[in-house]
Amino acid sequence: MKLFDFHTHAFPDAIAENAIGKLAKTFGFPPETDGTISDTVKKMKSWGVDGGVILNIATKPSQADSIYNFCTSINEQNIVAFASVHPDDPNLEKNLERIKNGGLKGIKIHPDYQDFFVDEPRAFKIYKKCEELGLIVDFHAGFDFYAPVIFHGRPDLFAKISDGCPNLTIVLAHLGGIKLWDDVEKYIVGRKNIYLDTSMLYRFMQPEQTKRIILNHGAENILFGSDCPWENPTDSLKYLKSLELTGQQMELICYKNAERLLNINIIKQ
Repeated sequence: MKLFDFHTHAFPDAIAENAIGKLAKTFGFPPETDGTISDTVKKMKSWGVDGGVILNIATKPSQADSIYNFCTSINEQNIVAFASVHPDDPNLEKNLERIKNGGLKGIKIHPDYQDFFVDEPRAFKIYKKCEELGLIVDFHAGFDFYAPVIFHGRPDLFAKISDGCPNLTIVLAHLGGIKLWDDVEKYIVGRKNIYLDTSMLYRFMQPEQTKRIILNHGAENILFGSDCPWENPTDSLKYLKSLELTGQQMELICYKNAERLLNINIIKQ
């Protein structure tokens, strides 16, 4: 069976060591890669991962150009790079159009690092434009060690985006929100324009609730993810296998949903 990781991170070689070092101190987890794209791809192959989405975050508006250039330089068949924009970007619409025209499939939003609540009016400019362009919006959801008290991305707020942008394809990391899974069941489960990834679950989530959310939301809306380098995909897969889902459900989660969403044919490595 093919395996595609919808939630990974890597950095340009020039900043990878510094970025990984700072983030490791924040998270308290040893990284599984050195943060470069070359090491990430090498490790993926050794772990049996056939490809993945590389997610990037614009922590300030001025990073739009460098992130776009990095994404287009690494984007290929099995490596799908998501760019990013900041809600305060004065060239927001032009930058989103450039992302679309450059052949990229989506953007990453991390409201804790970008310091905004996901239902703010200024953020809806991003969502509406992405809905128009057909770009996927991939969100960090729930708790983060960077902002452990204030949750900028909560299930009730994501539900507002789902309602306001019914044709927007939304991906929520961490099965809808680390430490907020009761609210995921209340506000998110059953929304067909929302996909949930499986990253960081074995560290934080009880398997009974994981399986219940997957079954109630539908395996066709679940994406395998690890949050590599902060979680080894082999651990993520082991946890997923422990749920004893059907073979068909596992295929959907591990690669078929990703192929459909991204309109790609993942090549077995």
